[in-house]
Amino acid sequence: MTTVLHTLAARALNITYDASGDINWVDPSDGTLFVYNMGDIAWTLASMALVWIMIPGVGFFYSGLLRRKNALSMIYLSMMTVAVVSFQWFFWGFSLAFSETGSRFIGDLKYFALSGVLEHPSIGSTRIPSIVFCIYQLMFAAITPILAIGAVAERGRLWPLIFFVFAWSTLVYDPIACWTWNSNGWSFVLGGLDFAGGSPVHISSGSAALAISVYLGKRTGWGSARLAYKPHNTSYVILGTVFLWFGWFGFNGGSALSANLRAANACIITNLAASVGGLVWMFWDWRLERKWSAVGFCSGAVAGLVAITPASGFVGVPASVLFGFMAGTCCNFATQLKFVFGYDDTLDIFASHAIGGVVGNLLTGLFAQSKVAFYDGVTVIPGGWLDHHYIQLAYQLADSVASMSYSFVMTTIILWIMHFIPTLRLRASPEAELLGIDDAEMGEWAYDYVGLEQEIGVGSLTDGEDGGPGVGGGREGDHTHVHHHEKTVGEGDSA
Repeated sequence: MTTVLHTLAARALNITYDASGDINWVDPSDGTLFVYNMGDIAWTLASMALVWIMIPGVGFFYSGLLRRKNALSMIYLSMMTVAVVSFQWFFWGFSLAFSETGSRFIGDLKYFALSGVLEHPSIGSTRIPSIVFCIYQLMFAAITPILAIGAVAERGRLWPLIFFVFAWSTLVYDPIACWTWNSNGWSFVLGGLDFAGGSPVHISSGSAALAISVYLGKRTGWGSARLAYKPHNTSYVILGTVFLWFGWFGFNGGSALSANLRAANACIITNLAASVGGLVWMFWDWRLERKWSAVGFCSGAVAGLVAITPASGFVGVPASVLFGFMAGTCCNFATQLKFVFGYDDTLDIFASHAIGGVVGNLLTGLFAQSKVAFYDGVTVIPGGWLDHHYIQLAYQLADSVASMSYSFVMTTIILWIMHFIPTLRLRASPEAELLGIDDAEMGEWAYDYVGLEQEIGVGSLTDGEDGGPGVGGGREGDHTHVHHHEKTVGEGDSA
């Protein structure tokens, strides 16, 4: 009886299994046979899990860079984002990004509530079914908003962020993902190259973080010459970097959607760019204080990973060294932009992700090679400057400018709409900011002694606002990816 039921289920889905174990699916509309490779399915699903672990990795990375009274909220936000985007992706996010019947800018509701998303071939690869591609792409959609909302650190209310993540994913991430990766998207049709998310993930989140920082304004005490900023828990920063670096093999390598040479090449250049980026950033920091910064190394590694992301399926191994060097250099110096323009980007998200994404996109236009893309035996591109396809740089620039501008403007619009709905205003009260977001918004803390301080009446005043020593030295943690540059905020230390 069980065998009969299994046979009926297989017939209902029009699938059979060949001798190698691969799935054969026949399109009932025209009789076309599609063969789903079990190895590719396994690699894509494993990569999905790798990308998932990056999301709490962002939470720990950000948490370690903040003051301890705000440490828990950022880890919580990483998990909240997974939940909200998972529902949004099921509801209409996947359809808006990857339906084949939409416009050049955004899809339609063909796959609303994942209707018809199961055994049909995916838009990303005909070697895996749509449901596999859907769950893999969900992880990209989930990690992007948490990168952006790190900009609310230490001064943002938590409830409005649930609404913001849903709205931002719908109005910002899905359109950019559509025009970048959907075969109908304007950038894809134009010839833009973005293997794993330079524009949809990093430029969009970094630009959104800048918009959030400008909208929220500066934290209380920002710019005071008596406050020195350092991360409260460097071990969290390192732990977050470990999760990110580890997961990035699925982020870039998995974007091949197949266990092939292109995926292997993406993995090795991902590791190399991160290594070079970490070392370069650390050396730039060393010149200021003659000390070796773990935070600087981790920040540079993340910058290298960001920059190599759009290029990882298009460039050779030697080029990844330059990607790491340029990311470690440009993103390091870009952390000083907040002092030049006077915005309070607590975690330097714009410098690391938006600038890093632009660096990666432009270098892809220079170093993309058709032979590397063809490592999968399928993809054919004209290449970049190395292959004498000089217009490619213009395509990459157009995509970068469009993504940065659209994300910044649309994020600002969302924030100001929320501003005029009192329950959705994002800025926390001065009292909540002084007390700490963990206590004010959650009633929980990352560390027991933070609650003990509140009980005995010293509370956040030992966290640096009054210049007192506090627990652990009493130095504030403005973040910083490049904390050596911020010995004294407001003095404008040159990079």
